[in-house]
Amino acid sequence: MREVDVVVIGAGQAGLSSAYHLRRAGYEPGTGFVALDHSPGPGGAWQFRWPSLTYGKVHGMYDLPGMRLTGAADGRPSSEVVTEYFARYEAAFDLRIARPVDVAAVREGEGGRLRVESPAGVWSTRALINATGTWDRPFWPRYPGQAAFRGRQLHTAQYPGPEAFAGLRVVVVGGGASGVQHLLEIAEVAADTTWVTRRPPVFRSGPFGEERGRAAVAMVEERVRRGLPPLSVVSVTGLPMTEAMERARAKGVLDRKPMFERITPTGVAWADGRAVDADVILWATGFRAAIDHLAPLRLREPGGGIAVEGTRALRDPRVHLVGYGPSASTVGANRAGRAAVREIKALLAAPERASVPVAPVA
Repeated sequence: MREVDVVVIGAGQAGLSSAYHLRRAGYEPGTGFVALDHSPGPGGAWQFRWPSLTYGKVHGMYDLPGMRLTGAADGRPSSEVVTEYFARYEAAFDLRIARPVDVAAVREGEGGRLRVESPAGVWSTRALINATGTWDRPFWPRYPGQAAFRGRQLHTAQYPGPEAFAGLRVVVVGGGASGVQHLLEIAEVAADTTWVTRRPPVFRSGPFGEERGRAAVAMVEERVRRGLPPLSVVSVTGLPMTEAMERARAKGVLDRKPMFERITPTGVAWADGRAVDADVILWATGFRAAIDHLAPLRLREPGGGIAVEGTRALRDPRVHLVGYGPSASTVGANRAGRAAVREIKALLAAPERASVPVAPVA
């Protein structure tokens, strides 16, 4: 067992920001802190994004603290641009990310410390920053008849790019940014597309100002403070109407239909008798927070989420969640990494205790 002051789980934007601020606060990598990443190399979830998601299509990629992302061509795949940037960042600040390390569980250890378990080893730590994001937990809805569908079903996490859908009839499910991006790309090459969402999508035009941004963050903060699962970004901000989306709407591509009632062997069907034949169902239905490894700590509330104040789990002040809830944006992750390290430094300056009281949740 290796002992450190802080373990960071995850090395995407949130994890790298946290590691950077730990370094600046005087914690040495390997002894003061360790950052564990289950991915094969740098890049976080970005390294797994589809090739047609070019850097110019990325909304709001924000620089990591201490190093700007410059000189990236808009036409390059974002997976390449961000992976190279993260690799340079890790090297420049000597963060020494340990990978691949799959954390299986975090549980109570001895002497008031936490025990972080993985096939690659066990760490004993005084504090934990969880920065695991959502990419590893794609959400697959379940509908009657799904197992009998004779076509192909895949999720955004498996999306290969539009070429794979050439000449096919495709049902795209989901009203978020990824769903719309997939739809617009696939419509250019598919024989037919059908767009289905649970709720009517809300489009917004014009700049997304600071006031609207603060209001959106406040809505998410209120949910996680109450221990409810975080909302998706689009559910609180709406979809930005781009020129490409305007063109697609004029062509009839953005013709949204309500959710179907069931899946048939050859397509999907609605309660009113309508049906659509399909070769592929693409589930652009989002992701859930990858926090199952924290289950032994019993941090979840009856509402299904972890109650968080800022980044601190209300049930255990040793645990901070960065990139969760209001800090799930790239700029939010940077700020949250700094805030988490500030609180952890204050916590670790106090004498170690044999037990940690559970904070009540209002």
